[in-house]
Amino acid sequence: MLRQILIGGGLAASLVLAGCASPGGSIYVPASQSPDYDRAPAPPQTTESGSRVKKSEQPAETEVIDRDTAPRHQEQGESLSPAAASLMREASSLLAQGDPRGAVSKLERAQRISPRSAEIYYKLSEAYVALDQLGAAEQFTLKGLSLAGSNTGLQRAGWMLLADIRRATGNTAGADHAEARADAL
Repeated sequence: MLRQILIGGGLAASLVLAGCASPGGSIYVPASQSPDYDRAPAPPQTTESGSRVKKSEQPAETEVIDRDTAPRHQEQGESLSPAAASLMREASSLLAQGDPRGAVSKLERAQRISPRSAEIYYKLSEAYVALDQLGAAEQFTLKGLSLAGSNTGLQRAGWMLLADIRRATGNTAGADHAEARADAL
């Protein structure tokens, strides 16, 4: 009995679905709403002033950015907040004690507090050098350089750190380039 009900219910459901399907698999569109793919759109109408397009239809002027005057890096480095400075001191202590993982943990917290401080990125780089993760160390140094702004002391420290990292990876040409950048400051 149950089997007959299930089969009968399945048959009823398939009949309902079949009744909803349109013939040929296309969707019915009333003749008044069917798109005319054969006809080209009408040309724009001419206004009294002779312009073919109304003022409201003309594209808005876009702002032109002068690439030479646009800043490529931060002009001035962000100063450390007291909380971030405290975490930096703790990280330095942990590095001195030989705990670079603990230092990275403290520095990541400091980074969340002061995300635009070059000093934090340099210290993170030092911690990753201690962990022998030189690729990450180089990336953090480059990020720090991008945030150093016009602070030549921070820039020089970053370039020298980058030179040391590149020399440790065997990239002597890159190390020489970084030292030359530091000497030019």
